[in-house]
Amino acid sequence: MGKLKFRNAERADLHKIVEIYNSTIASRMVTADVENVSVESKQKWFDEHNPETRPLWIVEDEDSQVIGWVSFSSFHERPAYSGTVEVSIYLDESCRGKGYGKTILQYCIDNAGRFGVNNLVALIFLHNEPSLKLFRHFGFEDWGKLPDVAVLDGVERSLIILGRRVI
Repeated sequence: MGKLKFRNAERADLHKIVEIYNSTIASRMVTADVENVSVESKQKWFDEHNPETRPLWIVEDEDSQVIGWVSFSSFHERPAYSGTVEVSIYLDESCRGKGYGKTILQYCIDNAGRFGVNNLVALIFLHNEPSLKLFRHFGFEDWGKLPDVAVLDGVERSLIILGRRVI
């Protein structure tokens, strides 16, 4: 695995962001969406990101091929929560399980302070063991559990809130 490059997402990247996101839906491991989303439906979410406080990065390999994306999203809209963000990492199908997640999450931890971020949180399904393992590897702890809050194909699923202070 070569060096990864991170750049701010541009509107033209939204199609690829949605394509990667949609590729995770069928597994029922990563998102509570049960059908593919459209580029149009993600426009507001895209617009809520900005390079100053809530980055949305495109991740490219050494050949400038997009391998995934990562975002800092506001945890809550009230001002007192502005130092806490939800981190989301999504990889192209061909790039999963190859160690890219570790490099991306380390980048997020190392750069969080530049964006006024004190705490990173991740909302992960309890049955998504690879993601739980990744975040726990970097010292994320269980900050909460929401039991059986999602129903995927008739199966109730619990959500774990992992968190880590990064300052």
